[in-house]
Amino acid sequence: MLRVIWVTASLPHGGAERHAIALMNRLAERGHQCHAVYIKNRGEKLDRIRLRDGGSVRCLDAKRYLDTRALADFATHIARIGPSVIVAANQYALMYSWLALRRSGARAALAVTFHTTLLPGAKEWLQMLYYRPFFWLADCLVFISELQRRHWLRRAVFSRRNELIYNGVDTEEFCDRWSPEEREKLRGALGFSDADFVIGISALLRPEKNHVQLVDAVAKLRKMGIPVRALVIGDGVTRPAIEARALSLDLEGDVVITGFQQDVRPYVAACDAVVQCSDAVETFSLAVLEAMALGKPVVHSDIGGAAEMIRPGENGFLFPVGDTEALVDRLARLSRRADRERMGRKAREMVEARFSERAMVDRYERMLLDLCQTPVPTDEAVVH
Repeated sequence: MLRVIWVTASLPHGGAERHAIALMNRLAERGHQCHAVYIKNRGEKLDRIRLRDGGSVRCLDAKRYLDTRALADFATHIARIGPSVIVAANQYALMYSWLALRRSGARAALAVTFHTTLLPGAKEWLQMLYYRPFFWLADCLVFISELQRRHWLRRAVFSRRNELIYNGVDTEEFCDRWSPEEREKLRGALGFSDADFVIGISALLRPEKNHVQLVDAVAKLRKMGIPVRALVIGDGVTRPAIEARALSLDLEGDVVITGFQQDVRPYVAACDAVVQCSDAVETFSLAVLEAMALGKPVVHSDIGGAAEMIRPGENGFLFPVGDTEALVDRLARLSRRADRERMGRKAREMVEARFSERAMVDRYERMLLDLCQTPVPTDEAVVH
């Protein structure tokens, strides 16, 4: 049995955190003891974590970037649990995990899952310079896309062991089980008719997700005579900007924002296609895999590992980052119902073949068991 501590910066509804929660839950179901630690308290709801007897959830409640009180609390927690392995989600959690593990005096393997490819600005690049040694000291670094792996290895971000494990989704949970009548009822409640071409986007409303580009594309498509409507699934800081852009383009009735939804599945199922317009950060979108599992063709900005999940013309399309005209062109190609339904079936087949949650959990379980059987080297043994 593994005894694992999973560490995240917080527990919002972002991809890295959802990924950690899914792995914790599934490994706990297989009899492993899993403990969740998150560094900062942002009013999280913990009902998504379903740990078995012996598991625990702990917030360090850090009040600043590097909180020595939180670090001491984490070290005490590690010493009490005696983990066989600690898994950190991204670089900030990795820094806390390495410092606390060293302070605790415990002997445990340290792994990090890395969900970032492009960094948004100079500040983040400078931070990576001092995060990089923590990657070198980790026992295993898990990349989530091949393009991302090559990108960071060229920039000397690596660990003693480097793995590529794709994100995965539960293909039983994300399966289009809604009848035509149920789908029509939900679309009607959202103000859509059966004749509308409904394009969905499921993502936190943050600047890097670039939702306003979809609003611009909707305006251009409607001018072409295509009855396009947009369904924005989520909420966040850029909601006022999205609403303002829709109003300025006289689209306030054609861009519907659902607000935060605990269960996005019926809303994605109500769409005819899904878009991902990210202009930075995106590496291997869980939301896109979920949409594909629900049988939706995806039009994705050509960023991160998008080309590893989408085959243009077969299960979706790619477009150059920030190129609204190209986005409009790709969406126009999906305006025929028969074409998007055919491509949606191929999208589902791709997820079943390559990106299932079961396959992802199998690989993590094997990797973690192997790490626990490998003697943990001293820091002095690291060779740069």
